[in-house]
Amino acid sequence: MTDHAVTVTSVTSQYATQVAQDLELNAKEQERIGAELSALQAQLVVLQDDQSVLHSMQKTLDSRPASAPSTPEPSTSLPQQVSGKNTPARPAPSKTAAKTPAPSKTAAKAPSAKKTTAQAKKDKTQAAEPKAATASAQPTLIALIRTHLDQQKEPRSAAEVTSALAGAHPQRTIKSTVVRTTLENLVAKSQAHRSKQGASVLYTSSAVQATTHKAPAPALPKTEQDSNKREKAGAVSS
Repeated sequence: MTDHAVTVTSVTSQYATQVAQDLELNAKEQERIGAELSALQAQLVVLQDDQSVLHSMQKTLDSRPASAPSTPEPSTSLPQQVSGKNTPARPAPSKTAAKTPAPSKTAAKAPSAKKTTAQAKKDKTQAAEPKAATASAQPTLIALIRTHLDQQKEPRSAAEVTSALAGAHPQRTIKSTVVRTTLENLVAKSQAHRSKQGASVLYTSSAVQATTHKAPAPALPKTEQDSNKREKAGAVSS
């Protein structure tokens, strides 16, 4: 094999290695961005639910019962005649006009219908308020995961975190995919640390990770210290 062939083979191997590394970095970056998008989509769904509840409450508060229309009372006073003048007499009211029913029943029904609608909206608002208060009182999934990691001294996988949170909060639906996405989001924000043990991906809180690195090395027992001193003294004398 000539030197030229050896050089071409070496350059090709270097390019192949570089391309493989670039592909691996590209896949990791796609995985990180996908995790962030999933977390943002979950937050968007929560905000949209809150917006719909707030809109319904706003419409209910803006609706107010309208006041009943005032009905003019018919005049019962008779026309007065001025003495000393020939005032033409007014014609007596006809029987058709006298038999015209007063619009009191129709006017009385309108306010009652409006009151019924307003009362129904008020009851609906009062029923929605406890649900909104309960949803706002519950901590977010990010807060639950971060608190759980802070309480653990050893790294935990996404499946272990999901199982622990589902047992501690049975009233909530906690999915492993959402937990894994949230953990990756915390890693991207430097609020958690990711490590690998074989094929498993483990997560640790940044606070716990910093405490572990800062912990001093354990002191050796006195017997081991004396043994080390004697070994060093023997090495010097020899």
